[in-house]
Amino acid sequence: MNFLQRIFSNLSRSPQKTVLQEVREDGLHSVSGAALLDWIGRARRGLRDAGLRPGDRCGLLGPNSSRWVAMNLAIMAEGAIAVPLYSRQAPDELVVMMKDCGVSLLCCSGASEVESIRSCWSDLPPVLDFSQVLGEAPAGEEGAPVAGDGSEIGGGEPPGQLQVVTIIYTSGTSGEPKGVMLNGGNIDFMLQRTTDRLKELMQGVPGSADDRVFHYLPLCFAGSWILLLTCLFRNNNLMLSTDLNRLADEWKLARPQYMLNVPALLERIRTGVEEKIREGGGVGLLLFSRGQSAWLRAQENRTRLLDGFWLALARRLVFAKIRDRIGSGLRALICGSAPLAEETQQFFQMIGIPVLQVYGLTETTAICTMDEVHQVTAGRVGPAIRGIEMRLSQEGEILVKGPNIFPGYWNRPQADRDVFQEGWFRTGDQGEVDATGNWKIVGRMKNIIITTGGHNISPEPIEQCLLEALPASTQVMVVGNGRKYLAALLTGPASREESARVIEEVNRQLPHYRRIRRFHIAAEPFSIENGLLAANGKQRRAAIETHFRDEIEALYLPETNE
Repeated sequence: MNFLQRIFSNLSRSPQKTVLQEVREDGLHSVSGAALLDWIGRARRGLRDAGLRPGDRCGLLGPNSSRWVAMNLAIMAEGAIAVPLYSRQAPDELVVMMKDCGVSLLCCSGASEVESIRSCWSDLPPVLDFSQVLGEAPAGEEGAPVAGDGSEIGGGEPPGQLQVVTIIYTSGTSGEPKGVMLNGGNIDFMLQRTTDRLKELMQGVPGSADDRVFHYLPLCFAGSWILLLTCLFRNNNLMLSTDLNRLADEWKLARPQYMLNVPALLERIRTGVEEKIREGGGVGLLLFSRGQSAWLRAQENRTRLLDGFWLALARRLVFAKIRDRIGSGLRALICGSAPLAEETQQFFQMIGIPVLQVYGLTETTAICTMDEVHQVTAGRVGPAIRGIEMRLSQEGEILVKGPNIFPGYWNRPQADRDVFQEGWFRTGDQGEVDATGNWKIVGRMKNIIITTGGHNISPEPIEQCLLEALPASTQVMVVGNGRKYLAALLTGPASREESARVIEEVNRQLPHYRRIRRFHIAAEPFSIENGLLAANGKQRRAAIETHFRDEIEALYLPETNE
């Protein structure tokens, strides 16, 4: 039984069980197994009526919702290839992706989403508005299950191990987005591994109720998509955010035991808590500062005489209250997509909420490594998950081999040849691994800056140091490839004087060739809308350098005083 058959079997065997919940302002809106099957049945009939055939590429555009989930499952059940698209992405970029893979049908959650796309593509393929196809509400337990045991998937044959079931486009941070093909074997393998790790995480939790899982990241991203399928594969309810502007309120309502995160949110939570404590001052600030210092020294085996006393007080009177406000029921926060600052991971560990880092790419079916539940080292992303091999090339690039590796990019044979090396996938990431097999991600190989002095410098660690030391600066990008020295672009409300002071302090901790000599504070932040951030929030370095070409050139003129 493959992953899709198992999901349909779960839904059919537990028709009254809640499998999805949308977190809205007025509460949790639940969808049962039978209701989801009914929606899938309606969606499949709508897809057939629209002319979708097995093997066709079908675009799927819309914000997170139970209906989006039903459409995604229906497309795969029909033997077509689902192409999930990010609803916030620029229309012209979406058009490039759809043209690249030759979508024959675009499914969207509303007609308004298509208007901007149509302005960029006059020959847009047929559009199916799934909000109309699925109606206002599913039929519930009375709905007739369609392909309940998976026997009718794809006209009688379930997706094979080698059959492509989805194409997920890369973020395009280092060039034009490429369509990553994932097949049935990739998904089957990964869902078994994520299921095992989540069982480990929840081991010892009393009761037989579902894990409380809350999700706010776009389902069109590989990691989010795998989490969704994992919950359905395990027959576990998943709570979906519907309004990021109300994320804090939704979080409180969902009361999750674990959730998938990006570093930016966790770092925002940490800085928000620390700022509030500093503003409050008094005994609270004293206890937090003394307790934090004692905890950090304990991690380095440098405990002082009174550290135990201060740490016990801080845990009882400060750390416990912070934990309760964030989420008293949290078993862990799972974090991926980019390296998390070591200080942020330590902050959450200190207050009693483990942060489990995950490393992977779309090409590796989202995951290669994950922190072991009871053995977390801040700043590292854990060992390779069972069944996956990882090693370093002579240049320090991470190479991966295993059933999770994608079969190739859509219609890009040269790109396939570039990323495969004697059966190993070249991730493009620079890494380190310790004697226990615990991995650390240093940066992107393509981002390495080579100065005229011959020094090879990864910019990401320097950027992270600056962001940590200068909270008022929201974004930092280090430049200097082919130059005599490094410079930096900053965005955010930080003043020039404060920025100069902080950069000077950070420089003291760095060797001369890694120091920032000059900087520019940009009035315009990097964003998805202006094309300087990819859909997943990562910086498009080439685009940023082009956009700020004049400002960067000014940083290297002899008369520049910055």
